Amino acid sequence: METNSVAARKFRDFLTFCRIECGLAPLTLEAYARDLGQLFSYLADRKKDDATTATMHDLTNHIRWLSRERAYEATTVTRHLATIRVFYRWLHATGAIARDPARLLERPTAWKRLPGTMTAKQMKQLVESPSAEHGPLWLRDRAMLELMYGGGLRASEVCTIKVNDFHETLGALAVTGKGGKQRIVPIGVPAIQWTARYLAECRPSLVRSTDGRDGFRLLLSFTGRPLDRVAVWQLVKRNAAHAGLDDVHPHTLRHSFATHLVQGGADLRVVQELLGHASITTTQVYTHVTRDHLKEVLANCHPRSAVQSKVKRREK
Repeated sequence: METNSVAARKFRDFLTFCRIECGLAPLTLEAYARDLGQLFSYLADRKKDDATTATMHDLTNHIRWLSRERAYEATTVTRHLATIRVFYRWLHATGAIARDPARLLERPTAWKRLPGTMTAKQMKQLVESPSAEHGPLWLRDRAMLELMYGGGLRASEVCTIKVNDFHETLGALAVTGKGGKQRIVPIGVPAIQWTARYLAECRPSLVRSTDGRDGFRLLLSFTGRPLDRVAVWQLVKRNAAHAGLDDVHPHTLRHSFATHLVQGGADLRVVQELLGHASITTTQVYTHVTRDHLKEVLANCHPRSAVQSKVKRREK
């Protein structure tokens, strides 16, 4: 990040405050650093090297630039705006600036666009796509896909699971989600069986040291290092291609997990707990039912529809 020493120091102090005082997760800190880096670069390109002197007009133009010139989606622009607001609120609270220029910035409308979902048949194709002909790590890939779909896990969650987080007897995982929040997620029989097989037949050959250098992570790469989010994305995409499926990414499995639960009659509060959502509103956004399912529910559960059905049966 190229900016003057004052702004650079404030930037570092802000991230330190977020890490130590607020206890924010590493991924959140990375997002803050990335968003502010773009803001500082934008200001520097316009001969404004000190971000602490930015005006509301400067910040408004930056948000407009992200939306129009960079063509970022509303959700991404909203996240940038949230970062900017937090940063300048902190500058104002610490006395670094006399007035908060971000306090009146308007939040762009964020349409709640749902990610794609797969049918149960397509999901079966995906989780069964890893095979011995695809390489020696096919057991790891199969276990990873079964866990992601069986537990509705994020990419960042599945790659941080440790061996001791898998409880075969209980049929559950101890998962650490956003903000370091932990939850227990029950998983199905296929996920249990394939994970146990991977642990017995594949993982021992991947371990390069017994001193815990691999962090005791469950899923390892060919070099014995823990998988990261990028690797999980690549593996999901590769196995989706083997299965003949397009536009599939890790969150597709998580969204399909939630959708299939709702379609199967699961209570939305239960789905919220399984996904690790703090708010039920988030669960409502990430779970939906098909139009056919809605029609079926309306026909079977709505009192008027039920009455009409009874009348028709009597008439017959």
